[in-house]
Amino acid sequence: MMKQTDKLYLLDLRGEPCPYPVIFSLNTLGKLAKGSIVEVLADCPQSFISVPEEVVKAGYEMMEIPQKIGPTLRFLIKVPE
Repeated sequence: MMKQTDKLYLLDLRGEPCPYPVIFSLNTLGKLAKGSIVEVLADCPQSFISVPEEVVKAGYEMMEIPQKIGPTLRFLIKVPE
């Protein structure tokens, strides 16, 4: 599920098994305008490493280090301007 507020988006991928958090994150980021920021929520443990690795490889910017809040993983990613 994706929600939008201006150029801030929420992509809730909790419940999606790996590799879908990476796939859906990259797919969503590729459709957004420059300067957009996406907060990605996931709960697949492998995503803690794979999401940041793959989005940086694809040229996106991690706005902060990944966070683990209980079972939820949180990533803040920016589409470069």
